[in-house]
Amino acid sequence: MDTGELGRTGDALRLRRPELLESRLAYRGGLIKVRVDRLALPGGREFEREVVDHPGAVVVVALDDQDRIVLAHQYRHALGTELLELPAGLLESGEDALEAAQRELREEAGLEAHRWDHLGAFYSSPGFVHELLQAFLARDLVKVERNLDLDEDIELEWVPRAALVHTPTIVEDGKTLAAVMLTEALLRAERAAS
Repeated sequence: MDTGELGRTGDALRLRRPELLESRLAYRGGLIKVRVDRLALPGGREFEREVVDHPGAVVVVALDDQDRIVLAHQYRHALGTELLELPAGLLESGEDALEAAQRELREEAGLEAHRWDHLGAFYSSPGFVHELLQAFLARDLVKVERNLDLDEDIELEWVPRAALVHTPTIVEDGKTLAAVMLTEALLRAERAAS
């Protein structure tokens, strides 16, 4: 199929954006809030959407001088299993994203970096949560003392960058896959510029 046949549909969709009729708080927890929004389409049909209010988060690709990326083995209760993922964490109220990334890398991986690049931002699952993840690449790494949160039990593993790029199925975590892809785009641009 020629994708040019699809045309631009976004302009028409913006004209049909639903109207928010009501929003009510359904749940407030320590980490998130859940609200239920009642909306109406231009034709009058009404529907509800559950929305998770999220403070945002950061994810860090720490790349060492041997072209390896540090990954964390971490138990994720919602899945009932352990995932292999990049160091990441929530933004604290009013916290700068780069400062949060530096904090998470220090706490979870016991690393600091002398070189930081912002890779971009992306939404984790925009169908029901507005979590915006800011991705960073950390280089010129130095070991420091780890300081895990009380609810964290993390084992670290250094994985060759090439292994993550050529066999991405070793990771099932979306933010890790996205951040590794953004890293590859930045490194490719750096190589092209040199």
